[in-house]
Amino acid sequence: MIPERRPRSFLDPLVLSRLAALPLFARKAMQGSVSGRHPSPHRGSSVEFAEYRKYVPGDDLRRLDWRAYGRSDRYFIKEFEADTNLRCCLVVDTSGSMDYGSGNVTKIEYARRISGVLGTLALQQGDAIGLACVAGGVVRNIPPRRNPAHLMAIFDALENARPKGETHIAGVLHELAETIRQRALIVIMSDLFVEPELLRGCFEHLRFRKHDVAVFHLLDPRELAFTFRRPMRFLDMEGGPSIFAEPNEIADRYQKALGGYLDALKQVVLESAVDYHRVSIDEDYEQVLMRFLVGRAHKKGGAR
Repeated sequence: MIPERRPRSFLDPLVLSRLAALPLFARKAMQGSVSGRHPSPHRGSSVEFAEYRKYVPGDDLRRLDWRAYGRSDRYFIKEFEADTNLRCCLVVDTSGSMDYGSGNVTKIEYARRISGVLGTLALQQGDAIGLACVAGGVVRNIPPRRNPAHLMAIFDALENARPKGETHIAGVLHELAETIRQRALIVIMSDLFVEPELLRGCFEHLRFRKHDVAVFHLLDPRELAFTFRRPMRFLDMEGGPSIFAEPNEIADRYQKALGGYLDALKQVVLESAVDYHRVSIDEDYEQVLMRFLVGRAHKKGGAR
């Protein structure tokens, strides 16, 4: 249970109660420190049969399958899946562009809501939860732990995160791939303002380190539809120069560039086996999380 009841602007108790019945599963085998509900790359004791292997001297005789011996006149050992806990690392982009939102919610607020729910669900099922706030580098890093007080520290960090500065998320993800040493579920929340080919290298690096990677690509509806009508000045929220433009004159080029970027990114995530979710931040985050959790329940414990 979570000991603190202080209200958080990004936590809705009703959403948490409705999503509490949906477990957070990893798609890959995890290496935890205690028994849990996630498959481990090692064999152990559980109710789920894994495979037979030939008996070798020194094996525990209690694990011999005498029925298999009766059928084949050979000794076989039954092996079972080992279950362990999960390390979940939330990576929240806190660069300047995450402060944008044409409606009632900014990208950073949407990321807080997703992070708050996933952190709570992970802790309630006995998993370890951590947080990395990133921009030009790692702004704040809280390693994964399993105790409720630790979750309160993560909530404080989310609440105090203020978007500013440039994003160098590609370099940051390479750094996290090396510093998060044990297999983990890494959930990235960002608007991903970076070339898709740079992201390919990051995702492949994380995959090489045996991490399970999920991405919530947060975009504002006006970024997707470009529904600007009158001449205006467009500001770079990460510190670059502003541009004065007539939207009608650049709309076609903008949509072509956006389509090319999204197509290239789609190809990258497919080839990198990333659990990718493009999200318009006017969408109900509860529905986004429900699709995410249900989808992972169908694919749990795939690769070892």
